[in-house]
Amino acid sequence: MTLYGYWRSSAAYRVRIAMAIKGIDCEQRAVHLVKDGGEQHGPVYRALNPAELVPTLVDGELVLSQSLAIMEYLEETHGGPALLPSNPAERARVRAFCQDIACDIHPVNNLRVLQYLQGELGLSDGQKDDWYRHWLAVGFRALEQRLEASAGRYAFGDTLTLADCCLVPQVYNARRFKVDMVPYPTLNAVCARLEALDAFIAAAPEHQLDAH
Repeated sequence: MTLYGYWRSSAAYRVRIAMAIKGIDCEQRAVHLVKDGGEQHGPVYRALNPAELVPTLVDGELVLSQSLAIMEYLEETHGGPALLPSNPAERARVRAFCQDIACDIHPVNNLRVLQYLQGELGLSDGQKDDWYRHWLAVGFRALEQRLEASAGRYAFGDTLTLADCCLVPQVYNARRFKVDMVPYPTLNAVCARLEALDAFIAAAPEHQLDAH
């Protein structure tokens, strides 16, 4: 099994966390998203993933993109701690939280969007950062409200779920852009507990080989 990703990609970071929690051994191959205009746009990687995004998982004959689909595939095919609740309603709530991040917050602040804002639309660094912070704040206000109702030690009670795998990378990105995190005390508390866990430490961007 091979995971193609990039050390600072929050989508690849989600998958690394899930793999670390479940104890899945996987070869990791770096796809540099900036060097030489972005290796994800080259013909070799484009043949693997026509969307020209990371991550991509290759497992035998299966080539799978999209972090949420990859994590659910790993959940259904590997042992280790379950990352989705057994109760259908709770499972749906975890999936909805993941999609709040992966479908609503992350896409409008993805690298290719930020590059378009500056390259094609001519926004300054400050305007680009304002864009990022605006949409992050919109999303985090909703996450904070959800977590006030669902959180225990982690996003949903005291058991790790895919929601936690999605939350920490998005907070990591927010810190990179110097987002004011003061308005989100529940989110901050959950994230601090998660980041102290061995699986989250191992999956952290700064601990990846291509970060150096």
